[in-house]
Amino acid sequence: MVVYAGQGDPQRTLALLWRASSAGPARPARGPKPALTVDAILNAAIAVADESGLDGLSMRAVGERLGHTAMSLYTYVPTKRELIDLMYDQAHAGLARTEPSGGWRAETEAWADDLQACYLRHPWLLQVSHARPVLGPHEQAVLERVLRVLGPAELPSATVRAVVSSLFSLVRGSAQSIAEARSAAGSTGTPDQEWWSLRSRLMREIVPDFAERFPHSTLLAAQPPPDGADQWERMARDAFTGGLAILLDGLERHSTSG
Repeated sequence: MVVYAGQGDPQRTLALLWRASSAGPARPARGPKPALTVDAILNAAIAVADESGLDGLSMRAVGERLGHTAMSLYTYVPTKRELIDLMYDQAHAGLARTEPSGGWRAETEAWADDLQACYLRHPWLLQVSHARPVLGPHEQAVLERVLRVLGPAELPSATVRAVVSSLFSLVRGSAQSIAEARSAAGSTGTPDQEWWSLRSRLMREIVPDFAERFPHSTLLAAQPPPDGADQWERMARDAFTGGLAILLDGLERHSTSG
């Protein structure tokens, strides 16, 4: 399931994202305190999505978690479309922390680690396409942070744009691989070892000349994976660490800061 941001009313969505006064009718100076808040709704919605993914998200499910009806939520958030944009942005809150003073490379690694951890805490974020940004303050702060830490590298603007795009793709792609490795056995009902053992045997029987036809693939596969039930997750993490190191090695060579 892929969800594209910005499917709701743009004016209302942006006003809610930035908590502008035009987000909804103001509460009178006197009168009963609102039963809910946008933040409370978002926290409940994120909890629902963490448990059930976006497929399990509904205004009714969020309302039930809060002890309210779905109808009571619409005063604060117009529809599920706006809700997903707001949830996506809120899940990125806190990632724009102060960077350690370890130089731009160490700070970029810390940024990448933090963003990957965010995706793995909330795997449903990976269902929201990166094709269109939410344009909220927390999402923007994540971008601002990596641009700020790359500043001392003194790279040309075109290089920065390419590097940042590559970093986001690497972090998001690795998080997707780890999340899928974690859920594969439970979602399919077949343990990883059983799945691979059966197919390895069948491949040897059905394609006996596989090694001759695909020698480079065979050589690469000859290196045994890590032991343990989480071997595929660890392979994905190793790929992330190695890919990030290669990217930053190249970036150091392009840096004009010496």
